Amino acid sequence: MLSNYQRLDEPGGISKKTRVSFPARCGRQLQKYFNITIQISGGYKGAGMFQKLLIPALIFTLLVSGCISGQPAQGTLLFASSPPGAQIYLDNQYRGTTPSNLSGVDPGSHVLEYRLTGYQNWRSAISVPSGSSTYYAELTPVVAQYTQVPLPGEPGTQSPQQAEITVSAERDPMIVGNSQIFTGTGTPGENVLLMLYGPGKYVNGVQLIQANVAGDGVWSYTWNPGYSVQSGSYLIVVYDARKTVSARTTFAVIGGGHVTVATGRATYTLGDPVQFSGRCTTGAKTVILTLYGPGQFMNGVSLGAQTVNPDDSWSYKYLTSYAMSVGSYTIYAQDAQQTASGSATFSILNG
Repeated sequence: MLSNYQRLDEPGGISKKTRVSFPARCGRQLQKYFNITIQISGGYKGAGMFQKLLIPALIFTLLVSGCISGQPAQGTLLFASSPPGAQIYLDNQYRGTTPSNLSGVDPGSHVLEYRLTGYQNWRSAISVPSGSSTYYAELTPVVAQYTQVPLPGEPGTQSPQQAEITVSAERDPMIVGNSQIFTGTGTPGENVLLMLYGPGKYVNGVQLIQANVAGDGVWSYTWNPGYSVQSGSYLIVVYDARKTVSARTTFAVIGGGHVTVATGRATYTLGDPVQFSGRCTTGAKTVILTLYGPGQFMNGVSLGAQTVNPDDSWSYKYLTSYAMSVGSYTIYAQDAQQTASGSATFSILNG
């Protein structure tokens, strides 16, 4: 609030003192009080006009600075688990089931817990940043212990020891369009249940088959999804017939996507660096670069494998040499498993 104007006669002219005192409260900040004393020396008429312009601008600046500072952006949490359907507890408050997301979470330390019947509770202290973050957990099944109940008059006996359950995937990575062979061990004469988790229709888990364990304790199953399967990471879980014992393994599916490459400019001079960049959406972890052109590049020169980033982008800087011939060049990029490729052309001129 503005106090009454006070006119003071001082040597050297007339001055005007105005005291500005007001509270500002913004979000969760504590109340701040600004006490500002402005002294304007000089002629009274000029000082009054100057004061009318200065004070509103000053008040606005202080209010904006007080409201904007110290307000960190809230976070958005993406919850996922394998298998899905786990109950989500954030700071002991129920927040739905996986997979789901929650926005408006204050940044900082929190406690996250997943609960699912038949699995051990998963609990972790997390630090929530501003923006989006993902929290994924593979839940561990609870292994139950069974004891055979003897009939009246019979001595107590325990159930026969159960064979270990194992599983392995023959192809990692597996290319879209190919088959995958799962093999493992189990109790001879019994069945094992195969559940597959992954992207697309497999996000909530799909039962593939109940495979029979042969007399030697070995089982196998060939999965033929064709071209309908999406690229990404998959989890195969195998249970015994009573779902008391399980085993699991992961594998990647790649393909069904695209590889692109660009050069940034159409022409370069000898000695210039050339920035190659692009995207790989096949699920491959690397792309292979080969450069074709005149002279020593006639049959192609490998530039090596470049890592594909989590956002599917990749980049590589190549420094041209004065020993290179001028002319037209083609950069060829393909994913490591050769499921997709792309190319781009550029010219090298004399400097």
